[in-house]
Amino acid sequence: MEFITEYGLFLLKTATIIVGIMVILAMIINAGHRQQAVTRGEIKVTNLGETIKDNSQTIKNEVMSKHQYKQALKHEKQEDKKKDKQEKQQLKAQKKAGKQESEGDGGESSEADDKLRVYVIEFDGDVEASDVESMREEITAILSAANKGDEVMLRLKSPGGMVHSYGLAASQLQRIRQAGHKLTIAVDEVAASGGYMMACVGDTITAAPFAVIGSIGVVAELPNFNRLLKKSYVDYEQHTAGDFKRTLTMFGENTSHGRDKFKEDLEETHQLFKSFINQNRPELDLEKVATGEHWYGTKAKELGLVDDLGTSDDLIVKALEEKDVYAVKYTIKKPISERLSVSLTRGVEKLITKLIHRSSRQDLFK
Repeated sequence: MEFITEYGLFLLKTATIIVGIMVILAMIINAGHRQQAVTRGEIKVTNLGETIKDNSQTIKNEVMSKHQYKQALKHEKQEDKKKDKQEKQQLKAQKKAGKQESEGDGGESSEADDKLRVYVIEFDGDVEASDVESMREEITAILSAANKGDEVMLRLKSPGGMVHSYGLAASQLQRIRQAGHKLTIAVDEVAASGGYMMACVGDTITAAPFAVIGSIGVVAELPNFNRLLKKSYVDYEQHTAGDFKRTLTMFGENTSHGRDKFKEDLEETHQLFKSFINQNRPELDLEKVATGEHWYGTKAKELGLVDDLGTSDDLIVKALEEKDVYAVKYTIKKPISERLSVSLTRGVEKLITKLIHRSSRQDLFK
């Protein structure tokens, strides 16, 4: 009797756990469907000037005496009032000038703004340039709100990847220049291959001294298991219509005819890459830099691959002296299952990248 009671309790606990798991899974799936149905994402705008000011005040509050901190706050308030007064005067003058211009143009209103702005966006590139989905939304939002004279700065980090994906990313950046806004590219760590394809679109490129720049080349590689399959008495058949529908394959027997065509396609892609860079940075000596090599920021400046040396933080702080600076970030709401998949994929990519860097002696300090 006691055994039956314990067994019944065990079944009840098991059933409770199973029901609980099913309820949680149902909630997750339902939330994912709701996210897809209601909205794809949301945009967040951060005033970087205010953020830096708040951080500065926090440090001052810790390191200064109460009297010193009060004096510093008083001085800041006085400076803010003075700045506000100057901005109001400038706005008044701009409105007056705009009104006169409007009357001269027959009543057409002119756009007047109190202060120029710099919009900061980020691109952290993987092989598929996945961030382009967020970046295209950010650019669209900025272009719909930006006034004449406003600028865009891209904090770029990418070792490159698929040709078509990075071609789209570069095309998105061209929209900014076509709209008449200055585009500054800031590279703190790496802009290589497809990453440099994006960078060359900018009016100016600023790179940190040890940022990796260049790698203007094309690479493709794949293993071939044909001999292993033959050794295991496994036949592999592949049928195509068209001489070059499949040039190289992982499981079939590759031919010199297919290899030649594959190399020809790579060379054609390289020529397109070089042509694109020449359109955007015509002063570059492509014969010297389009060899597939990469250089650190200091050497890259000597070669003309970048215009200045510095970090994105330097550019932001300098811009704040005369302009308002805003960080714009569009976050796509994805189902949990998709987020887990993306996290796993990026984790594997980062692991492979680390292993490659560790095995590369030229990137290690001895």
